[in-house]
Formats: sequence, structure tokens, C-alpha cells
Amino acid sequence: MPISIDTIIARLGGPDATARLTGVGTEAIRKWRQAQAIPSRHWPVIARATGLSLTDLDPASPTSPDQSSPVSGGSTTGISMPDARPDGATAALVLADGTILWGKGFGAFTQKPALGEICFSTGMSGYQETLTDPSFAGQIITFTFPHIGNVGTTPEDDEASRIAALGLVTKEDLTEPANWRATESLDAWLKAQGVPGIAGIDTRSLTLKIRDHGAQTAALYFPENGQFDLAALQEATRAWPGLEGMDLAKTVTCKAPYTWSESVWEWPKGTRPAPENRRKVVAVDYGAKRNILRCLVAAGCDVTVVPATTTAEEILALKPAGVFLSNGPGDPAATAEYAVPAIQGVLNAGLPLFGICLGHQLLARALGGKTYKLARGHRGANQPVKDLDTGRVEITSQNHGFAVDADSLPDDAHVTHVSLFDGSNEGLASDRFPAFSVQYHPEASPGPSDSFYLFERFVALIDAHGSKD
Repeated sequence: MPISIDTIIARLGGPDATARLTGVGTEAIRKWRQAQAIPSRHWPVIARATGLSLTDLDPASPTSPDQSSPVSGGSTTGISMPDARPDGATAALVLADGTILWGKGFGAFTQKPALGEICFSTGMSGYQETLTDPSFAGQIITFTFPHIGNVGTTPEDDEASRIAALGLVTKEDLTEPANWRATESLDAWLKAQGVPGIAGIDTRSLTLKIRDHGAQTAALYFPENGQFDLAALQEATRAWPGLEGMDLAKTVTCKAPYTWSESVWEWPKGTRPAPENRRKVVAVDYGAKRNILRCLVAAGCDVTVVPATTTAEEILALKPAGVFLSNGPGDPAATAEYAVPAIQGVLNAGLPLFGICLGHQLLARALGGKTYKLARGHRGANQPVKDLDTGRVEITSQNHGFAVDADSLPDDAHVTHVSLFDGSNEGLASDRFPAFSVQYHPEASPGPSDSFYLFERFVALIDAHGSKD
């Protein structure tokens, strides 16, 4: 009987010890567990450390019929489908653990597979906002809500200039639009932007798989010629390095500074007028959603957006009254290499600062804290967060796969919000600098206005700081 991956990792002293021994990150160890496979280049060092033979680790070694070799990556998930393509299947979703899911492709054909981390979103509405959220760069989204496409698409609902997600997974075929605001169907919109999708997937089983075992790499393939090389797709998923260590903010940030003046949309009046008294704010774009910028304007800010790599000197040269750090994709530890020095320069200048999502994580790192990869992430609406100062619970929208390690925060910073799902950090404030941040998205309005006070708090902080100058 083959030795399981968990047994091998336990013999090595646990995930952290295994990562140190093999020279990889803990995210790689998590992927080994998900894929039930250890790359062969690590076998010699593992064999020496555990006393196992290469025969124990070799996928060619005999295995019992109902077991998968710990290095072969065979699937034991219960939702795998046969390698042979079922009738009517035009697309495939291949996971790193060996799972093959066949379905019906929609959207754009793929010349190369859409390759990235697969995750799930629990939102019951807002699929267009989700797909255009730059924080979803590098990810394939599984929608848990079955009816996708029913409101079509409209440019008014875009959160960025184009779709950021790599692809989408649905249970049912796309619904035809039945909404007066729709200007285009979801299928036509996806085709125009070169983004593929796959329907007919048991999204409940797939979501449970991600929930129980964590996100993993997947390849979504919808070829125009109908030809599938499953072995190559499988190898591609195992070769993809994962989001840990990836700086994706540079891929979604603006190319040059610009100003934003549009306020929030308000039914039935249209766009709400911006307040006459506005404070000059520089928003650092790590992948900013448009509705965040709208909320800043609605709260009384005159917004200038700058690229993610903008330095502290360049920010201060614009003479802002406050600085905002936006949401964005990727590993905050990677983005921090250039973002943290800029943030620290702003903090040392004494300017009020407010961060959301990736901006929250980067502020934590600038203050001396650490971040880590969540096992499954928080994505979707209806996520309860508790404000520790007031005891109030907010219903929030979230989209993040990394989190702030609350225990790593310095003594002159404190936790302000926590998740009522898993207790992870959802907000912090500095006791030394006029700076605070939240992990969730107060602009997304699932409450619908539970969290707008944060933008007002930022403006109040700017005003209070200005009165002291």
C-alpha cells in the first residue's frame, strides 16, 4: 500500500519543516496535499530524511486498485469524470489533483487553457462586478448561484475597463438576459473580451471540494477544434506555481495618473452630485474597483489615481490631504517589495491613510505585521464582520485569498474588525499614525449601506488632521 502524502509530511515534522527541508513555500506543501503528488525532484531529500526508499515514492511502484499513488496525482475526490469525453461536452475543467470535469463551453474559445487558481464566490447577484473586479486576476471563478446571465451586462456595472478573472464555472447554461438595463448578453460580452466559461458542472461538489481542501490550480479549456490533450492539461496545472509569491498588482494597475470625479449611482436619480467641499486624495491603484472611487467622491474627496509603483516622493509631490490604498490581486508579500516603502513614506509624512483589501494587507506589512495565505479565502457577499469598537455586525462583501496575521501586528496597532466566519482579521488601526484599513469591501453594498461610514471616517480623519496643521 502506498504511503500517503500526509504521512510523509508528518514524518518530516509537519508542513513548515517539510517546506524548509525541500526549499519551497508552505503554499507548495498545501498543493502537494491537494494534488496528492510530490514532484520527483524532491524525492531524494525526502527519502534521506524519512528513511523511505525511492520505490516508496515512485509512481511506478505497485498500488492497490482502490488507492492512488502519493506522487501520481490520481483523483480520489468522488467528482472526477472519465477521461473519455461525454457526448455533447465541448469544454473541460482539469484540476491539479487529477479531477477532470466535462461540460459545455461558452464565451470565448481558448487557444491556450485558462490556467490559474480556482475559487468560488457565494454572491447571488453581481456576476459582472465580480468578473471585472481586478482582485480576481489569476483566478477562475465558480459561481455557487445557479442562474448566471439573467440580467445580461451593461458598461455601467463594470468595476474596471475589462474582465480580470481568467474564466468562470456555472451549473446551468447561461440564462438569457431579462433586464431593461442590459445592453449585451453575458455570452456575447465574454466572447468580446476573450474569456471562456464552462457550464454543466456540479458546482456544489466543486465548492465543497474547495471548501474542505482549499483552492488549487485548474485549467479551463474550450478549444474551437474540439481536441483535448488531457495529459498536457494535467501537467500544466501541476507546473503552475500558485498565487503565493505572485505580484499581480502591476498587471492590473493604471498606466498613468488620472482624476476621478463620478459619484455613486442612486436610484432613480442617477449619479449623485459630488459634495462641493472636497479634500484632495491620492488613491494608489493596486487594482482599484470603480465603485470605491465613486464612494470616495460621494464622501467628499477630490480623487487622483496613481499607479501601484508610485513612490512616496511622487505621492507627496501631489500635495494630498489624504492617501487611499486600493484593493488588488496577488500575494501582498510580493507587492510589498515596492509598496511598503511608499506607504511608510506617507505614514512618516503624517498624512491620513485608509486601505481596503490588498491595501489593508499592505498597510499591515508597512506597520511591521505579516500576511499569510488562507486555505480557501473569502469571496462573495453576506460575510459577517464584527466591529470590535462598537460591537456592531456588518454584512460585507469580500474577495481575498490572503489575510493579515493579527498576532504579528506591532504594539502600536490594534485589531478593529474580525470575521465571524473564521475569526480572521478584517480591520486594523494604527495608534501611532492617522491610518486604518479593512479587509472587506465597504463599497460593494451587500448590506446595502452597512459600511459606508468607513469612507466618512476617512474624510473626518482628514478634516481632523487639517485642523491641527
